[in-house]
Amino acid sequence: MTQPTITKPSPAPPPGPAPAKRPFAQHNLGTVVGFEFTRTLKKRGFWIATLSIPVVIAIVFALVFLSNSSTAASADAQKTAAVSFTYTDGSGLITPEIATAMGGRQTSDPDKALQDVKDGATDAYFLYPADPATQPVKVYGTDKGVFENGKYDAVAKQLLTASAQAAIGSPPLTAAASGDVKTESQTFKDGQLTGGFGSVVPPLMFLLIFYVSIILLSNQMLNSTLEEKENRVTEMILTTLNPTTLIIGKVIALFMVGLVQILVFLTPIVVGYLFFREKLALPDVDLSNLTFEPGTMVVGALLLLGGFTVFTGVLVAIGAIMPTTKDAGTIFGPLMAMIFIPFYTGTLIVSDPHAPIVQIFTYFPLSAPVTALLRNGFGTLSALEATIVIAELFIIGFLILRLAVHLFRYGSIQYSSKLSIAGTFRQRTPPAGE
Repeated sequence: MTQPTITKPSPAPPPGPAPAKRPFAQHNLGTVVGFEFTRTLKKRGFWIATLSIPVVIAIVFALVFLSNSSTAASADAQKTAAVSFTYTDGSGLITPEIATAMGGRQTSDPDKALQDVKDGATDAYFLYPADPATQPVKVYGTDKGVFENGKYDAVAKQLLTASAQAAIGSPPLTAAASGDVKTESQTFKDGQLTGGFGSVVPPLMFLLIFYVSIILLSNQMLNSTLEEKENRVTEMILTTLNPTTLIIGKVIALFMVGLVQILVFLTPIVVGYLFFREKLALPDVDLSNLTFEPGTMVVGALLLLGGFTVFTGVLVAIGAIMPTTKDAGTIFGPLMAMIFIPFYTGTLIVSDPHAPIVQIFTYFPLSAPVTALLRNGFGTLSALEATIVIAELFIIGFLILRLAVHLFRYGSIQYSSKLSIAGTFRQRTPPAGE
């Protein structure tokens, strides 16, 4: 009779530390930032979108350059071109010698003078009223195109001004009467000289940077978490990366990408201003008049960073909740409109910063960056208000980023429907990436 085979149990494994839950887990923030940054820069669509604006600016500059050259030539030709005109003077102010020197002659028959213009016998006819201060000077001329027709008004005004100056006979009185005088003003606050308008421009640059960065980066912020979800690779990424590291790395990389875009956009403007300013009719900015007040500049920088943190957190959270870019677009539009709403009350923000609506905009998180930056630039944001708004932006921005990471943990593999925020706090199952 065959004996039954007795199988001995395998020996128990020796005691020791439990195997790591994720043996390949890494928390290298630099790796995430470098990957996201280089991946974005390698995309052809990124460079097409980034370079399209500088190319358009360069084309506009070239067209303006050519147009200004043509306009300058036309203006020089008009300066030397003679205009034959007749005039009637009901005011008695016109000096006949000056009128003759300018190519005009006085007439006592207005009807015939007007008919001569219609027939093309003379270029223009000016009818000066008895009181030019309250009554308009009537100008009639032959049509020579929209641009050249403007010279008739210029000649009529020039003749009246030259005659008035000759009648006064004093250049200082003429300048005072016409308002052609220069002023130099100084303002003081707490006994100290303030910078005036020159101190307003530098802090308002932070507002410009905020708008440019949000407009350029908002779409990429929104897609930073949606791209992996739509490609169905999020669960694979989270097997080796902590969600917090992934989100923070994406935010830093997006900020670096925004700096690249801003530099690319500013390059043609800087080149045009430095080398072709006069040809492009760009304004001559006297940088010596700008005043950089340390306190105002520090507040502006902190408001910029705080506002950027809030909007980044909100956009990343939207990307974690929504399954597709199309679904996220329904919230993206109204959210972006929030940064422009304060401009509808721009005059009130500057003139009456303590108005209730201005106070609401100052402390509401989504409108606070723009409103506070405007008030900071115009000097109406007190130190206490600035401290409250800055603290509010950073605290709320940090909390929203934490919420975005939490939502991304639970919503990263939810591809078909919108994530329930309340549901994520009721779940007990370990989320993706834990």
